[in-house]
Amino acid sequence: MKISLSTLRKMKRDGEKIAVLTAYDASFARRVEEAGTEVILVGDSLGMVVQGGETTLAVTVDEIVYHTRAVVRGAPNAFVIADMPFLGDATPESALANAARLMKEGGAQMVKLEGGAAQVEIVRLLSGRSVPVCAHLGLQPQAVHKLGGYKVQGRDEAAAEAIIRDAAALEAAGAEMLVLECVPSLLAAEVTRAVSIPVIGIGAGADTDGQVLVLYDMLGITPGNVPKFARNFLADVDSIEAALATYVAAVKSGAFPAPEHGFE
Repeated sequence: MKISLSTLRKMKRDGEKIAVLTAYDASFARRVEEAGTEVILVGDSLGMVVQGGETTLAVTVDEIVYHTRAVVRGAPNAFVIADMPFLGDATPESALANAARLMKEGGAQMVKLEGGAAQVEIVRLLSGRSVPVCAHLGLQPQAVHKLGGYKVQGRDEAAAEAIIRDAAALEAAGAEMLVLECVPSLLAAEVTRAVSIPVIGIGAGADTDGQVLVLYDMLGITPGNVPKFARNFLADVDSIEAALATYVAAVKSGAFPAPEHGFE
């Protein structure tokens, strides 16, 4: 069955968890889709796990287009989201032009933008031009230097209230989905209840509408430090296919993420 935005909205309404993974090529995308993953994110995380960079900042629009096209070929039935690279949405004109490329050339069904209140007008513009937008709040990897590192966001009252306000403002501007990264689990649950769009968590506890992990993190092949919120699903099974199926089942049942994968 072809997954659409209507499918994902219904899953939220019905309380059915949404399984999301990143992928960057056709072969892995096919395996991810076959495991029952509804959504594939072509993340700018490729700059770190594929290209070996220290951050995501060097990834280009051309590269996201290239990898998105490969993923769409490998997973024709999944709902594919493409990341907007760093400063690809610096102006309304560049945001519209680059979103058009990600969808027309890459074949993405949605474009993901990092940022809160400052992105409201960009989201409104894209939504008004029939570009489905996924917002991204909490830890924003493209702002890693401004944030001073990869740190949990929204722990103090003012920061938590800002995330709640930003989520509501982005939904009102036309965002159709929201990723929450590295925020306290209780805050993520509050945001998920406050908006009507699907909320996908990563390091945000078990009470969001779905979960996403970087593919290489959940297969245990990412070099160096692995985030606290990740789990190696390949450790206890004998194949990549089994690991992917175990991940999807754990997301669907609520077994993943466990409390140790979240933040207070």
